[in-house]
Amino acid sequence: MQEKEIIQQTIAFVKRTLAGAEAGHDWFHIERVYKTALTINESAQADTLVVSLAALLHDIADSKFNNGDEEIGPRIAGEFMASLNLAPEIILHVKQIILNMSFKASLGTVSFHSKELEVVQDADRLDAIGAIGIARAFTYGGFKNRVLYDPAIPPVENMSKEAYKNTTAPTINHFYEKLLLLKDLMRTEKGKAMAQQRHDFMLQYLEQFYKEWEGKR
Repeated sequence: MQEKEIIQQTIAFVKRTLAGAEAGHDWFHIERVYKTALTINESAQADTLVVSLAALLHDIADSKFNNGDEEIGPRIAGEFMASLNLAPEIILHVKQIILNMSFKASLGTVSFHSKELEVVQDADRLDAIGAIGIARAFTYGGFKNRVLYDPAIPPVENMSKEAYKNTTAPTINHFYEKLLLLKDLMRTEKGKAMAQQRHDFMLQYLEQFYKEWEGKR
């Protein structure tokens, strides 16, 4: 099977599987991460097929929508790739990327590393910051019925993996507990460059948010 056909079939599978998904983790999120990963890979020069498959399949079954099960996503992705008769080493590589690329995973022990992981991880993290990242944060907060902000509940620094998985904190806290940390976690040069502008935009947004909260603007 040609690479183009593999990607076309993967896109169709992801669209079908994520129909009706929460808006911050739907097909459009996948599409953005896929496009950004390809942009980053123009300079990173990682394996294009592995990068493409990992980007397209990384949220096929996000653990936070599956009772915290961190194995279901790699398993479903692996079963799909096997149905395309892809080489076992490609399937294993993509599954390892999916298992280890999340921010949550980085709070624990990560023993797997590859250039392809760096590319897809940066692309996914870029979609969590900037204008779209802000929109996604509040979309998910609304999905979980969380308050926007509560001055009486401060952000938690240096959260453990379990604490992060179980947090019910206001959405604004998420900026300090994750989003504002991502700029310094970028692995590729292109990712770092793209992250800076998005990071600065979030800081501007928070400044405006607090002024409006206090009735100052």
